[in-house]
Amino acid sequence: MDDRDWLILHTLYHEKNITKAARSLHISQPTLTNRLQQIEKEFGVQIANRGRRGIQFTSQGEYLAKCADEMLSSIQKIKENALNIEQDVAGTLRLGVSNFFTHYKLPGLLKLFKEQYPKVEFKVTTGWSSDITNLVYNQNAHIGFVKGDYSWNEQKHLLFEETICIVSKEKIDIESLPLLPRINYQTDSLLEAQIDNWWVENYSQPPFMSIEVDKIDTCKEMVLNGLGYAIMPSMILNNIDGLYKLDIETKSGEPLLRRTWMLYHKDSLKLNMVKAFVTFVESIDLYNLGTSHKGKS
Repeated sequence: MDDRDWLILHTLYHEKNITKAARSLHISQPTLTNRLQQIEKEFGVQIANRGRRGIQFTSQGEYLAKCADEMLSSIQKIKENALNIEQDVAGTLRLGVSNFFTHYKLPGLLKLFKEQYPKVEFKVTTGWSSDITNLVYNQNAHIGFVKGDYSWNEQKHLLFEETICIVSKEKIDIESLPLLPRINYQTDSLLEAQIDNWWVENYSQPPFMSIEVDKIDTCKEMVLNGLGYAIMPSMILNNIDGLYKLDIETKSGEPLLRRTWMLYHKDSLKLNMVKAFVTFVESIDLYNLGTSHKGKS
């Protein structure tokens, strides 16, 4: 068994499909099938059964798939520690990044860091902030960028804050909000809860949801075309004219804020590339970095 075989087991277990696993590994299906048979021969067990619904792992296969995760993690740490001995800032930095941050901030951030540390490469996993938090917690990413105040007992750094606002094409009466058409979009659970809690505190009837979309950018375009109002974080509206914006507040008069954090484990700072990246991020103004606005919130 070499690390490629462990990667095959890992990928096949998560894909549950020969075709998808082969595509992900950039190998042919016959090659993957042959390697799986060789692994089964080496361990003397049947790892998986092929059926109409894809791959079904046996109990022995489940165990080996778990071992594959542990082996790949161990191999990754060995490579990182070996590079770290030279006291050079080099290696592959694994980042978990929220969808919003990926499109708004990440390209410019990585460009600036790469200019200073050219030997560092990046492996970026994107998703909802809740998923990224779990990714960093399980140490499948060195550093995470998340939006929202998720529970985190390790190291974190506040990058910036933004208000949450009502946005529409024309000025609207906030008292009449329940009667006006609202455009809703998919977002993470914390932001959704913030907005829902604010609504319940201020109105006795539910909002009139006239349009449902999957992305916040699509929602913004709907608003720009006068199809209704939306409630969203203010950063996506930077550099956009012709919209009425009203920051919303709590009952005590405090602005409703959404915070963006950098999360990481203290032990990961032992790696030169992680320490350099954390220090670099803390030294720049991320709020004003980047002008491209697209993606999910």
